[in-house]
Amino acid sequence: MKSLADCRAFRRRSSRALGLLVGSLLLLAAAAAQAHDDRPAALRDVAFEQKLNQQLPLGLEFRDASGRAVRLGDLFGGKPVVLNFVYYTCRELCPLLSDGLVRVLRALAFDIGDQFEIVTVSFDPKETTAAAAAFKAEYIKRYGRPGAASGWHFLTGDLAAIHELAGAAGFRYSYDAEKNEFAHATGIVLVTPQGKTARYYYGIEFSPRDLRLGLIEAAAGKIGSPIDQLLLFCYHYDPASGQYTLLVTRVLRLAGIGTVLALGGFIALMLRRERRPQKDPTGASRA
Repeated sequence: MKSLADCRAFRRRSSRALGLLVGSLLLLAAAAAQAHDDRPAALRDVAFEQKLNQQLPLGLEFRDASGRAVRLGDLFGGKPVVLNFVYYTCRELCPLLSDGLVRVLRALAFDIGDQFEIVTVSFDPKETTAAAAAFKAEYIKRYGRPGAASGWHFLTGDLAAIHELAGAAGFRYSYDAEKNEFAHATGIVLVTPQGKTARYYYGIEFSPRDLRLGLIEAAAGKIGSPIDQLLLFCYHYDPASGQYTLLVTRVLRLAGIGTVLALGGFIALMLRRERRPQKDPTGASRA
């Protein structure tokens, strides 16, 4: 008969063997997943990861379209910020993203520089302020509202600052040396006045309703109307889709409250009519 010590030693050996087996299986699964990633090598590191409530490094320094050194945090001005990443010499996705951004901005009643700011950062460290200035002139003209030039900031910077900001925002890209271009995702990030990421919207076309509600939330309700506050009660941001979805339970709650109020008002009106003194045909009041 085996002793107690032998049983314990057998259990330890079995546990180690099981651990080694599980570890090996995990490594094999990871290798298989990587082997079956049929995306081009330049796209395997491309992603736009949601890092909600992430503090951005506001102390980073960049250069604006005039060549002036600016601190990232100084561009917020106590307002929510729309942050996006492009490179100004891009001829494919970046112009499409910027065009879509201008379209949704023109559909908003909010104005750049008034209710919010925009910070557009080039992730190509080789780009010049001249390229940023040309890009800015083009899209400020397309936006077409006064005051936008002081509220839409087009930045360039060195590699370290770009990498730190992009990493904090979850924006990952890669450079294709053969094609001399960058592979990257597209989207915009809403940032609170304190520099924390609040909402992510992906793609090149954006919903005016989603952007408006996101700006109101990022501003902690300091902009917008009472109707917007009601919409925020009925809609909830879904990080998985990057959209505001209708909360049926809250809508039903509002409908129930409205029904009770309407019924209460009707009953009060009926009681008030019954309490009024009635007149007989001769014009005398009857109790």
